[in-house]
Amino acid sequence: MELTHFDEEGRSRMVDVTDKGETVREAIAAGFIKMKPETMDMLIEGKMAKGRNVFEVARVAAIMGVKRTSDLIPMCHPLFITKVDVYFEPDREKSQVDIEVVVKMAGKTGVEMEALTGVSVAALTLYDMCKAVDKDMLIGGIRVMKKTGGKSGTYIRQE
Repeated sequence: MELTHFDEEGRSRMVDVTDKGETVREAIAAGFIKMKPETMDMLIEGKMAKGRNVFEVARVAAIMGVKRTSDLIPMCHPLFITKVDVYFEPDREKSQVDIEVVVKMAGKTGVEMEALTGVSVAALTLYDMCKAVDKDMLIGGIRVMKKTGGKSGTYIRQE
């Protein structure tokens, strides 16, 4: 296997997808933000100073992040995204919010980077909205859970 974002002389390049066929592509990425139990309580109960529904702000931010991935990651192609779903699952026992982003489109290249960016931006937004009460939050576990479409077919992460 070779790295496709470099030419024979080691120069950076955007991969040429001109001749690739369009397929339906979907990627699911996940991650989490861990916080103090008191912060989790405030978040769930809508008592954050920056707003009652912090999750909706983070959801919109994730969608915006998905749509702007090619502006952030140098070799990503601009894509016509047709679906973004963002899910938050507060886990009081672990004192963390699990985040999942699903991205879908029909095209010539995958949407894994867009899903990963969505999770990252959602977690960063939650951090921003809650940092006044908890600067010790931890963002982590950002990974691709599943991807479908394209020449390489389906990938499902084994955890």
